[in-house]
Amino acid sequence: MSEQTREQGTSQARRVVVVGAGMAGVQTAVALREQGFRGTVTLIGAEPHQPYDRPPLSKAVLLGKAEGSAFDVDFEALGIELLLGREALGVRPGEHEVDTEAGPVPYDVLVLATGAEPIRLPGTEGVPGVHLLRTLDDAERLRPVLARQHDIVVVGAGWIGAEFATAAREAGCAVTVVEAADRPLAGALPAEVAAPMVSWYADSGAVLRTHARVERVEPGAVVLDDGSRVPAGAVVVGIGARPATAWLAGSGIELGAHGEVVADEHLRTSAPDVYAVGDCASFPSRRYGERLLVHHWDNALQGPRTVAANIMDETPAVYDPVPYFWSEQFGRFVQYAGHHGAADRTLWRGDPAGPAWTVCWLKEDRLVALLAVGRPRDLAQGRRLIEAGTPMRPELLADPARPLKNATA
Repeated sequence: MSEQTREQGTSQARRVVVVGAGMAGVQTAVALREQGFRGTVTLIGAEPHQPYDRPPLSKAVLLGKAEGSAFDVDFEALGIELLLGREALGVRPGEHEVDTEAGPVPYDVLVLATGAEPIRLPGTEGVPGVHLLRTLDDAERLRPVLARQHDIVVVGAGWIGAEFATAAREAGCAVTVVEAADRPLAGALPAEVAAPMVSWYADSGAVLRTHARVERVEPGAVVLDDGSRVPAGAVVVGIGARPATAWLAGSGIELGAHGEVVADEHLRTSAPDVYAVGDCASFPSRRYGERLLVHHWDNALQGPRTVAANIMDETPAVYDPVPYFWSEQFGRFVQYAGHHGAADRTLWRGDPAGPAWTVCWLKEDRLVALLAVGRPRDLAQGRRLIEAGTPMRPELLADPARPLKNATA
């Protein structure tokens, strides 16, 4: 924090500017007001739409069950200034200004909350019938495609690919999912945990093709690297996302190996009076002993409270959450809490061939992560046990009939 801002008192900083009008940006603005900030709060968003939530885009909005997913926030009543349809082009930390298409916007404190952007499939830029699913406009373009019950090819069997395939099957489309790796969710879960999910595709009537790389997209077909052609009235690409930070080039704000803003444990960046939160930022976790880059909704909900607290108070609050996310796919509710990277033991609760089961990851005798399929009570109790660092008894933990909270040492 600069000496200038310290002299003003952080709670009385004249102007906080938040760049990014998704969950992280909106929640930062709202949290500032909830915590009593009386200065000016300005929210800058690149899209012209009223700020909206993204998870419904792959579900209710896509299937025409909802027209939109705007946040239920009265920005006017909260005194939050919205600058929508205005793309941020750069930051000049020395001048405390954000450059936008409509000119510079001065700030006393800046919050970077620009989220992530989908990775495009090389060679498909501008190709008709190739879609992404990240924005409200994307969902609205895809809705009539599903209504016409086209043959759909989904590229990528990650979380978004599975969710879109689920919606497309519900709409009556023929769906083929092509995945370059040997299994679904290869970048997120170990092979033995992802293995039971392979059958979910066939059970829903979708075709899953692994070890399948896209050579090119032609009118009406996707050509794979083995020469095979898959009929495609439309192609939806879900091969991951990267932090939306290209606009920070030349700002001097430190970026990490994945292009994310490098934040400290208080979510402060390398530039004075600049914070970063949500999908665009990584942070060091004391709990897990490594830097985390979390691209999930709950991170964008929780992090803003820490940012607001640190803007308001000179006693820094530390951000060290137990990461959490959920996914609804193929009739199953999948939840994950924690971070399993450093685990030294894996335990199963229940039969992975059945409708409900849980995987627990332990480091020594402590639970560090779990994935629950159709077992929300396991998730809720497990998350609390991870947060508390409670020692567990593995022989009790493996009993699916025993509540997790009763498997402690």
